[in-house]
Amino acid sequence: MKFALVLPIFVSSVTAFAPQAFTTSKTSLDAYPTVNGWTADENAFCAGLPGALAPLGDFDPLGFTEDLPVQEIKRFREAEVTHGRVSMLAVVGYLVAEKFHPLFDGLVTGPANTHLAQVQEISPFFFAWLVTAIAVAEFGRARTGWEEPVDAIKKNVDVEGKTWLSKLNDEYYPGDIGFDPFGLKPTDGAEFAEMQTKELQHGRLAMIGAMGMIVQEQVSNAPLF
Repeated sequence: MKFALVLPIFVSSVTAFAPQAFTTSKTSLDAYPTVNGWTADENAFCAGLPGALAPLGDFDPLGFTEDLPVQEIKRFREAEVTHGRVSMLAVVGYLVAEKFHPLFDGLVTGPANTHLAQVQEISPFFFAWLVTAIAVAEFGRARTGWEEPVDAIKKNVDVEGKTWLSKLNDEYYPGDIGFDPFGLKPTDGAEFAEMQTKELQHGRLAMIGAMGMIVQEQVSNAPLF
């Protein structure tokens, strides 16, 4: 069921690698730190972050990243990685949960779009616990990646962009929340960039797939299969 997929979202995928495996360094006060083998380059596409792949290459037809400061590009990448991970879990949920739903005595059935609402009705206590777990996980992610709001305001004074109350830590790599239970994170910067690109490509495809599944069920009001 779709609700069963929400819990893993908080730990994200195993590619949410632990940041301590790489050393973070600065060559000067004005230089960007090197994190996971990546050093921000203001003149490179997407500040030099991995994710571009042939045949599309540097794909940004609407110019979302054009003339953006590095910290804003990092925020965009953080959002992309997070949505991609959620979407990958959602796609698996739609494909599996509509046919296999042993929890709650099998009472949660029908289109996956309705599963969470059914859970709220059948087991309000579990639903409340689920919402609390989501809030705790998001708070933890915010504490890991973001500056405190007061500090962010001060540091964003001279920065052109849309981040005013929010700013990712300079030494935080977008999406790297410190979760790597199987030790899959590469120690080489090039290998890390390759794995990050694979995760991004899968996440992008999953976002398109999940959107199609959601729309189809909303229109048909029936399970996918």
